[in-house]
Amino acid sequence: MTFSLRAAMTAALLASVAVPASAEQAFNRIASFPVASNLPADKDKKATTSAEIITASEDGNTLVYSDSPLGAIGFIDITDPKAPKALGALTFKGEPTSVAAVGKKVLAAVNTGESKAKPTGMLAVVDIASKKVDLTCDLGGQPDSIAISKDKTFAAIAIENERDEEVNGGALPQMPAGDLVIVSLKDGTADCASIRHVDLKGIAEVAPDDPEPEFVAINDAGEIAVTLQENNHIAIIDGKTAKIVGHFSAGKADLDAIDNKTDGQLAFTGKAEGVIREPDAIKWLDNNRLVVANEGDWKGGSRSFTIFDRSGKVLYESGASLEREIARIGHFPEGRAKSKGIEPEGMEFATFNGQKYVFILSERASVVAVYKDTGAEPQLTQLLPSGVSPEGAVAIPDRNLLATANEADLGEDGLARSHVMIYQLAEGQPAYPTLVSKDIDGKVVGWGALSGLVGDAEKDGILYAVSDSVYNMQPSIFTIDTSRKPAEITNVLRVTRNGQVAQKLDIEGIALDGKGGFWLASEGDSAKLTGHGLYNINAKGEIKAEIGLPADLLAGETRFGFEGVTTVGSGDDLTLWMAIQREWKDDPKGTVKLVSYKPKSKEWGAVRYPIAKAEAGWVGLSEITAHGDHLYIIERDNQIGDNAKLKKLYRVAIADLKPGKIGGELPVVKKEEVHDFIPDLKAATSGYVVDKLEGFAFDKSGKAFAVTDNDGVDDSSGETLLFPVELKGTN
Repeated sequence: MTFSLRAAMTAALLASVAVPASAEQAFNRIASFPVASNLPADKDKKATTSAEIITASEDGNTLVYSDSPLGAIGFIDITDPKAPKALGALTFKGEPTSVAAVGKKVLAAVNTGESKAKPTGMLAVVDIASKKVDLTCDLGGQPDSIAISKDKTFAAIAIENERDEEVNGGALPQMPAGDLVIVSLKDGTADCASIRHVDLKGIAEVAPDDPEPEFVAINDAGEIAVTLQENNHIAIIDGKTAKIVGHFSAGKADLDAIDNKTDGQLAFTGKAEGVIREPDAIKWLDNNRLVVANEGDWKGGSRSFTIFDRSGKVLYESGASLEREIARIGHFPEGRAKSKGIEPEGMEFATFNGQKYVFILSERASVVAVYKDTGAEPQLTQLLPSGVSPEGAVAIPDRNLLATANEADLGEDGLARSHVMIYQLAEGQPAYPTLVSKDIDGKVVGWGALSGLVGDAEKDGILYAVSDSVYNMQPSIFTIDTSRKPAEITNVLRVTRNGQVAQKLDIEGIALDGKGGFWLASEGDSAKLTGHGLYNINAKGEIKAEIGLPADLLAGETRFGFEGVTTVGSGDDLTLWMAIQREWKDDPKGTVKLVSYKPKSKEWGAVRYPIAKAEAGWVGLSEITAHGDHLYIIERDNQIGDNAKLKKLYRVAIADLKPGKIGGELPVVKKEEVHDFIPDLKAATSGYVVDKLEGFAFDKSGKAFAVTDNDGVDDSSGETLLFPVELKGTN
């Protein structure tokens, strides 16, 4: 039976009752470093950067990563790991693909080829202190991964000579073939004259004449393991003799209970049989066992990781177990469901305080899975939040540190940049995840893109959350129990229309209707054929009333519609209040509308709300909720990380809400700042401030909660933060 992360968390909590809390240890993120901080002075600060493969100096105080888009390797001072400092970048005439530190040097594999048809590359030996190139060696092809032997006497480099996906549909063979390079080292310096090429042709069943080595690892005996990803093969080479001493097919895997349809639903009911693994990263667990991450590239990708013995016997296959655990924390990448799901790609293996750990990096889910190596079935202990698309990782056990390199740089204003994340193993409990789902009727409940929040009227600690148009084929209301740690989704209610799951809804707000049902606000987007509107649903999730916006209100519409709904009053006096996210065409600059609707009289009205000026990007509203004598409103910018400046809670007195007629003069309300969320978000993420703070509510007892929207893990780190908010004067 696959180990359940949820079960692990429960066990940890139970254990903490019996022994002092200090006995518990966990990895937690302690810092994040934006790679753009290392851009040279003459470069545009918006230039694309990337952290891909990462290594650490022998003293553990300097991180070095490859940055292919910049054509550089970057340096980070982590003498104080909680406050990493930029040390600059060293640029090359080419694209660094991998780095590995040895002694006081770092070896950088650099792709210098003009095209995939004419691959060339070099090995650069760089002095870490001076950041200068000591020497270079011609590698005779396009390099990928590099590894250093444990005794520091040689390095192994995978010469991939990668295929061109634009040629013949990416099919193999595409010459020239790749191979493996072994180069001798002395005092961290390469002896270029010692280079040996290991011919890997003729061993794989898939395209045997065109091996494409991807990743290398070296064991204590000096044996090199190399994955031939597109060839679905693994080879073992004696580093001293440069002879192949073993090889085997990576084989196939059968998958069950997976979501393999990119259809706007999270339904883990699919199957896939005979999926070739096509492994990427590889590590030795000891001199007999190998673990590979099965990302896939050409035809395969089993969404899994596999442990083999050196003969190729499968000792453990994770199947879809990790994918399901990732779905339970809201990180499943629905946009990649049909292809390769979570795409395990990078990996690290190290021993911390006598315990062996395997770290599996999910490229598409932006998660680092932490497993204990038990010698048999590995034990999943944690899922760590990463930046967007973790590619490489390095462990520094002597300092109880782990660092990941996250390659995606989305570049545009307000979107996530590439980051290096730093984690520390220390006493305490995991800070993440803050929300998990339990299985219902034996099935995994996937979730994400939480966009609105409301408290239950009868039970303390119970909240309801909705997801937005990322899952427009499966609009849902989630019941959340905040009394558990982490908070837990205990039930899901699907929104239906005429007996069928309602489609094309962009639910951004939720409020109780006082009758056991809910009011929902849909933002609307004509490009997605999604209309602006209000929906009243009953306790079974059935839509009982659909209320479109009046023509005089729609006359000024843009796609930035309702971002929340709340209720004031009851019975015939019930009034719905909705926040429109951004300025519409008929709004004076610097104002947005709060719109009112009375279900009994069907009367519409509005007031104007003054919004702050954006330092970058835009500022808008993302939630509205009534509590006591006020409406509470989230006002935020759309910025991430260091660029995030405005994530605040304001309130407006209900007594001052005197809506004007739509299309006429509208009164401007006064707002009062109540809370700044930036410190909360920085504390929760160790500096990596996420963009979309979208939900805010009070539970029955008056306790306040906020939640972030992870965009369904699309152009996002996938992190969802659900946290209590300490407020003053909330009557």
